[in-house]
Amino acid sequence: MKEKKSGLSLHKTTGLTAWSFIIIAVSIIVLFYFYPMIDALLLSFKSGMGANLQFVGLDNYKRLFTDSTFITAVSNTFFYLIIQVPVMIILALFISVLLNDSNLKGRGFFRTAIFLPCVTSLVAYSIIFKYLFAADGLVNMLLMKLHLIADPIQWLTDPFWAKITIIIAITWRWTGYNMIFYLSALQNIDKSIYEAAKIDGANAPRQFFNITIPMLKPIILFTSITSTIGTLQLFDEVMNITKGGPGNATLSISQYIYNLSFKYNADFGYAATVSYSIVFMIVILAIIQFKVAGDKDA
Repeated sequence: MKEKKSGLSLHKTTGLTAWSFIIIAVSIIVLFYFYPMIDALLLSFKSGMGANLQFVGLDNYKRLFTDSTFITAVSNTFFYLIIQVPVMIILALFISVLLNDSNLKGRGFFRTAIFLPCVTSLVAYSIIFKYLFAADGLVNMLLMKLHLIADPIQWLTDPFWAKITIIIAITWRWTGYNMIFYLSALQNIDKSIYEAAKIDGANAPRQFFNITIPMLKPIILFTSITSTIGTLQLFDEVMNITKGGPGNATLSISQYIYNLSFKYNADFGYAATVSYSIVFMIVILAIIQFKVAGDKDA
């Protein structure tokens, strides 16, 4: 009995010791992550600002379906998502395969150069892009000198080209970030697999599609989900390059949340509702991506 009691007391002591190490971290996570998340959910059922908040039930969620500005913001954001994410994933995968070649000279330089954009200041690079893609900017000057265009492209004032500018900016910044994940995964693939495939007569394209892609499937799924989340939360580039214009042609969901909170007549309850619409979209798209990838643990 004494041995059993001593074993229980030792187990309790070990448990208390473990909790003493993690209690501060757990408290901070609950205070700064879960509490604001739950509070925002409760706020989404209210309307008004400050102390004048009133409970309106599901009215804010019903309003989403009749809010033309919200619908525009969603369509713009999905335009970025559908075009930019696949382009960035494919580009990052292609670059990582090239930079994984042991015969390539200056690999360290190229890896650093391609990764650098994602550690630059969001505001700084957005402003630089704004000047580069201005009507009299460097991009138009080069295109005209190469006789690819006759007149300057209105990158920032034409609705279509303004979206393309945002897509180019996001792709430039985040391709290197995803490349690092693919590069690290490629270096963990046993080279003997490629050597065996080469002996069997598999050329480089067949090795890429039959070995590299299947081996990188978990990383491709991970980068697809994180890129989707990042694009749905797009704010800085739109805010600093086009300010959502012309009109609302480049308005993103996150910028609309900002406008609801600080630009229009503040309605924090409805802003919280729009915020939670992003959560629902992320969950639905993540489930779809898991299903498409055939992940049985989804």
